[in-house]
Amino acid sequence: MKPSDRTSSESSLVRPSAVLAIVLLVLCSSALAQNYLGFDRNDYPGDASLKSLRQTFSYTGYWLNNPPGAPSNSWAGHRAVVEAAGFGFLVLFNGRLYADLKSVANAQRLGRGDALMAISSARREGFSRGIIIFLDQEQGGRMLPEQKAYIYAWVDFISAAGFRAGVYCSGIRSTDSEHVVTAEDIRQTAGSRQITYWAINDACPPSPGCSISTKPPSPSQSGVDFAEVWQFAQSPQRKDVVGRCTNYSGDGNCYPPGINPSLGLHIDLNAASSPDPSHARSR
Repeated sequence: MKPSDRTSSESSLVRPSAVLAIVLLVLCSSALAQNYLGFDRNDYPGDASLKSLRQTFSYTGYWLNNPPGAPSNSWAGHRAVVEAAGFGFLVLFNGRLYADLKSVANAQRLGRGDALMAISSARREGFSRGIIIFLDQEQGGRMLPEQKAYIYAWVDFISAAGFRAGVYCSGIRSTDSEHVVTAEDIRQTAGSRQITYWAINDACPPSPGCSISTKPPSPSQSGVDFAEVWQFAQSPQRKDVVGRCTNYSGDGNCYPPGINPSLGLHIDLNAASSPDPSHARSR
């Protein structure tokens, strides 16, 4: 090979030093990416607990309607005091179960009506347009046509009103023959809809279990690489899913530091790439 040919050939290759620089840049970027620990629970923890909770957590879930199985919503009316305590928000609306939907047409009607209810509640609580409201989808596996009709009608109405739509849903592969991840199923058929995903995967691994760390995991470690929030621990511990987790309390719950477990203030744990995942703080 002529010297001129060798020079031309070498110039077309990426130099090893350049490859090393790229790898180091990626590693440094990952190291610098900060994740934030938050909690959520169905019952409001009480004003007196907020100061202690804020020492550990950057944000909290905040229900706009009755949480699953609850006859009322104890979070209502507390937005201002929660924000004054320094918390960001995961604003959450409890969605419908499949049994409520009946048909695609009825599901669409319910989706629009529930979106209007979520918007009205958000405004009443003092939240502004532009925040992300997460629709709580408690059922997993592949979403049936009625479920998708409900979800997408809700998302469309929320978005049209100037809010941003999110969905809280399973990030765990279903145990049936399809092995579907609900978050992936919703995203694959959502078309051009802009949806923020809050994935639940409390199986160990990838979950660290009831681990309260100053360096929480990245939401992408949930198994849903596009998730922006990861719920990695639930109270009580779901033994059929998280039997390999060993760091829950003896009663199967996860408790925050600084608060006596005898008070019964058990929590779910979340990791997010923002200290205010719903972008709902007013200042």
